[in-house]
Amino acid sequence: MDYLGIVTESLEQANALWTAKEICQQPDCWRQTASIIDSQRQAIDNFLAPLLAKSDLHIILTGAGTSAFSGEVLSPFFNQWTALQAAAIATTDLVSNPYQYLKKDQPTLLISFARSGNSPESAAAVQLVNQIVDDSYHLIITCNQEGKLYQENCQADNAYALALPPQTNDNGFAMTSSFSSMTLATAIIFFQPHFDLAQVQQIADCTERFIQDKHWQIKNVAAEAVERIVYLGSGGFKGLSQESALKLLELTAGEVVAIYDTPLGFRHGPKSIINHQTTVIVYLSNNPYTRQYDIDLCNEILRDGKVQRLVILTAEVESRLPAEHQICLGALSAVSDMALAFPYVTFAQMFAFYRSYLTGHTTDNPCPTGEVNRVVQGVTIHAYQP
Repeated sequence: MDYLGIVTESLEQANALWTAKEICQQPDCWRQTASIIDSQRQAIDNFLAPLLAKSDLHIILTGAGTSAFSGEVLSPFFNQWTALQAAAIATTDLVSNPYQYLKKDQPTLLISFARSGNSPESAAAVQLVNQIVDDSYHLIITCNQEGKLYQENCQADNAYALALPPQTNDNGFAMTSSFSSMTLATAIIFFQPHFDLAQVQQIADCTERFIQDKHWQIKNVAAEAVERIVYLGSGGFKGLSQESALKLLELTAGEVVAIYDTPLGFRHGPKSIINHQTTVIVYLSNNPYTRQYDIDLCNEILRDGKVQRLVILTAEVESRLPAEHQICLGALSAVSDMALAFPYVTFAQMFAFYRSYLTGHTTDNPCPTGEVNRVVQGVTIHAYQP
């Protein structure tokens, strides 16, 4: 048995088996997640319908770390495809500064993303919303039915708790199948008909082929000895770039400097990071208007001649860019950027995994000395008095 082209025995010896396995299992997790939502669709709709009818409803997409980035990926699509006002606000911001985000007289739906559901900020954010907002509601999306967040809200009158397949509760340090499955669950719930069960099957099938066919190419790029990695993406891909940078930072224990931005924003100062020890990775949009800006920056970076490598993720071969810089998904040229986010993030996970594995890190626990942990430690929650 092998995962990502590496035999199980070698992965076990390197303490990297869980991460590799959990990256590869994602397409199946997405299918199972879609099935769970389909089976609970009526109950979910019954809970949400009266809330979404409130014209002044404030929706907050929240979580800590990678879980927060689910909200960053999703929020632009709420604005594009629905009449709902949704803001991505991390629990780490809500808990420290609740007075800047919560209003007593504004109905609020807090959509909480949590892998374990045991992070102190996750529970504290729910409690603060209940404390401050008169008309408060919660949609809990978690990978752990035994976690504190699920257990404290599964019977609450103002909450709906959704537990995803147990295997999405990643054993590895880095969130992989948890992140993608929680993001996918939300897209299915809120974005139909733009994102539906048929599309889930399509992206799951495509991502399986992508992992099988492209892992060697990604491994070769990750093996290059560069010191800096830049991820760039527009719209929801900005949040995806943020998650991609964090994955690399986590799995290499901070040894590789990784930043993120948008293609347009990158010119406004951050572009100065590029030198001959830098790889720039661009997530090309499927939207033809946005794609023009992505292409412009890619060509500019190549003309500058300073970058070690430019990697362009694309659904289809882009004739306006050199083919040797492109990693093409195939079969997804007609889907939305929301759908593209799932194979794109799989690339980022694979890239970070290979960089970690090839440089000798214990990928399943890249910080064995304990400065950072799978479930955050060292957080004291202080009482809030409005």
